[in-house]
Amino acid sequence: MTRSAVILAGGLSSRLGQDKGLLQLDGKPLVRYVLNTVDNIVDEKIVVVSGKGQVEKYLNEVGARTKIVVDKTDARSPLAGAMTGFEEALGEYSLLLPCDTPFISRDILLLLLELCAFRNACVPRWPNGHVEPLQAVYRTKPALEASNAAFCAKGLNMQAMLSRLQCVRYVSTLVLEQLDSELRTFFNINTPQDLERAKLALGYQRPQGYTLSK
Repeated sequence: MTRSAVILAGGLSSRLGQDKGLLQLDGKPLVRYVLNTVDNIVDEKIVVVSGKGQVEKYLNEVGARTKIVVDKTDARSPLAGAMTGFEEALGEYSLLLPCDTPFISRDILLLLLELCAFRNACVPRWPNGHVEPLQAVYRTKPALEASNAAFCAKGLNMQAMLSRLQCVRYVSTLVLEQLDSELRTFFNINTPQDLERAKLALGYQRPQGYTLSK
């Protein structure tokens, strides 16, 4: 097995009042948009949730072909979820993705997978230096080792893991704009206003000059 997709769905949004991954957009849960995008580009799909109570709810939405795993730590952080996902993944490379990005770009994911060859990670980076570690590709075994080391050192953010990885390739978002001109791939839903923007972007009477930028 070569490629896995690890989708983080452990976050419970206080601003949205419900599990973000199961939030409906145009009659479909947000996590389903991400799963559909990685169809046929990975060999397995893993959704990481934070508690056992979420497992049945997600199984009802994603089907038996997607593996649902419960975060093995009590620390609700992306790093903890990533570590659980990397431990479960069988692929040599793992796409690490959030559950709340309905416009995630298949073309960008394919490019990141290609550019990660012979590297331990391939991570998008903005011109201001900000990185997107939750829409990136990792070589699974080194990433698991780095995330474990970061977690043991009480580093709970993804940067703590990245700082422990060698051979990381950063890809400028200026390059990714050639595949996704508005970089909608990075648009995530955190508030009811974000959800309304997403509905408009899907075609519900999009205003002139409207963009997804916040």
